[in-house]
Amino acid sequence: MRIRGIRGATTAAENTREEIVAATKELLTELIKANQLKIEDIASIIFSATRDLSAEFPAVAARELGWNDTSLLCTSEIDVPGSLARCIRILMQVNTDKPQKEIKNIYLKEAVNLRR
Repeated sequence: MRIRGIRGATTAAENTREEIVAATKELLTELIKANQLKIEDIASIIFSATRDLSAEFPAVAARELGWNDTSLLCTSEIDVPGSLARCIRILMQVNTDKPQKEIKNIYLKEAVNLRR
């Protein structure tokens, strides 16, 4: 079994707790579904958010989904001119036998523009 990284990103409509948590839950759910993962396969998740999202930590969404045994870390991104607004990114490390080419990274809402 190997540890594989899975990337994902989405955007929140507003800098509110409700929007940040809802957008993050949607992304986490889609990542799990697309990669056919079990929660216990997740080793850890690193969340990052652009500086214009300060109303809540994106990791709260994972806790609200019941992921209480998963190691989580939240970071704030550097403020780069021209970067995507209100963006939440995820790097999820999972224990899996899947080859890297079968891993599905997910980009939702305005974050689809990050992967052309």
